[in-house]
Amino acid sequence: MSPADMARTLGGGLLSFPVTHFDADGAFLEGPYRAHCAWMLSHELAGLFAAGGTGEFFSLTPNEVVNVVRAAAAEANGKLPVISGCGYGTAIAVEIARGAEKAGADGLLLLPPYLVGSSQAGLAAHVEAVCKATGLGVIVYNRDNAVLDDEALAGLCERNPNLVGFKDGVGDIELMTRIYARMGDRLTYIGGLPTAETFAAPYLTMGVTTYSSAIFNFMPEWALNFYRAVRADDRAEVLAQLRAFVLPYITLRNRGRGYAVSIVKAGMRVVGRDAGPVRSPLTDLTPAEQEELRALIERVNAGAIAHAA
Repeated sequence: MSPADMARTLGGGLLSFPVTHFDADGAFLEGPYRAHCAWMLSHELAGLFAAGGTGEFFSLTPNEVVNVVRAAAAEANGKLPVISGCGYGTAIAVEIARGAEKAGADGLLLLPPYLVGSSQAGLAAHVEAVCKATGLGVIVYNRDNAVLDDEALAGLCERNPNLVGFKDGVGDIELMTRIYARMGDRLTYIGGLPTAETFAAPYLTMGVTTYSSAIFNFMPEWALNFYRAVRADDRAEVLAQLRAFVLPYITLRNRGRGYAVSIVKAGMRVVGRDAGPVRSPLTDLTPAEQEELRALIERVNAGAIAHAA
């Protein structure tokens, strides 16, 4: 799959970011992970992002990232694009990019470099080094200490044909508008704010046709129905689901630092698809918080059944 074909495919549907399965000691469990990927792939998806933020990329070694990606690619077996997480310092990011390509990835999601702030020129050099190191399509993740402006991004696009995607995790409406106005269809735009469903409808007007749904891990039918409502501009349904599920979910997520991943694994335990604990320095939800999440999920599922009847 060419970088351009990969990007077009991603822009046409909902994106899944599977969690990474660990045992009680924190070791990667390939069998359960592959089974979870297979379950996700039984639903309508445009792309599978292995070892991404929801997959705890930040807690995996470079070798583990490659192993997780290899497992996802084997399970996907060409059905849809598999995108590998990539990041840290430039040298490590290049190493991961090359390893992911050999492991069968179709593209890279380039997360911010570790720890340091940088100039636009420094960030651009980092992104370009990864682009030059691989033939895979690269999606740059604008967030935290790695926020490219439209000028730097335009230069990168001119010099690197395989830079094909832009994921926004900042929420700066002016910057997003400037980037879309300048780059247009040159890039595929992905919503990447946690929780992405909250911003999906307003971002659609700025060319962001898809987003990363962590909720898909434990409520795939709900996630797909919400995405369809966004794309159909069904504002009443979007608002109803925001009120019924997304906003209460966010309130619970905001109880603890790092809960954006922890709450997804808690949701999987609620629905009987336990993926194990999160790795430190993250912490899992408390038992009381998990029961709150269970009540919310059951209430939403009951409402969906009643609505269907």
